[in-house]
Amino acid sequence: MKIAETIVLINKGPFAKSKQWADIRHKIHTAIAQAEWPVNSGSFTIYPESGKRSGQGNGVVPIKAKPMKILRDDGWTLEYPWEVAAKAGVAGKSRKGSSPGDIDAAKQFDDGLVVVEWETGNVSSSHRAINKMALGLQKKKCVAGVLVIPNMTLAKFLTDRIGNIEEIRPYFSLWENLAVNEGVLEVVVIEQDSVSMEVPRIPKGRDGRAAEGQLAALIKKS
Repeated sequence: MKIAETIVLINKGPFAKSKQWADIRHKIHTAIAQAEWPVNSGSFTIYPESGKRSGQGNGVVPIKAKPMKILRDDGWTLEYPWEVAAKAGVAGKSRKGSSPGDIDAAKQFDDGLVVVEWETGNVSSSHRAINKMALGLQKKKCVAGVLVIPNMTLAKFLTDRIGNIEEIRPYFSLWENLAVNEGVLEVVVIEQDSVSMEVPRIPKGRDGRAAEGQLAALIKKS
């Protein structure tokens, strides 16, 4: 998988300039670049078909399957249950409310927690992912957050309306100007290595559980 662009939204304090962060960042970027399709092919080749119509286009699971396995093997926790914010309930109601959700991968280092999210949902998911990492920096619950997101060169062949860099780019100044004195917030933009009609389409999960099953199987197989 190509890393087409890297955008650093926040880079402040000693940790951001440390050798430890440089080493961590290198490992994260190396893992991201190992995403592959077909499995065990050594590169990411996508079937060039738009996902706008039902039954067409490609799924998203391989975008993060092998990278997550690489991080897991390096001691990262996958689907990390990160309580970065209190659940927001409704006054006078018994419902439990909602929370920002788990983080795709996280690891505790000497200077704090580093978290990584892959964007495989819609643009609302993109905002939710980057906002919970920004909130983590503000609340000193993490020292670095990395969002991995496709550009339109890749996104146009994936599930329709998948989050992409162009849809969140207009909001960069909001995150760049957050009141954060220490930490890193980075966006890594990915793009396929090549396109070919000779590779199979990436299967799509019909629901969340199906997608989770695909991810688990690919992580095990990679």
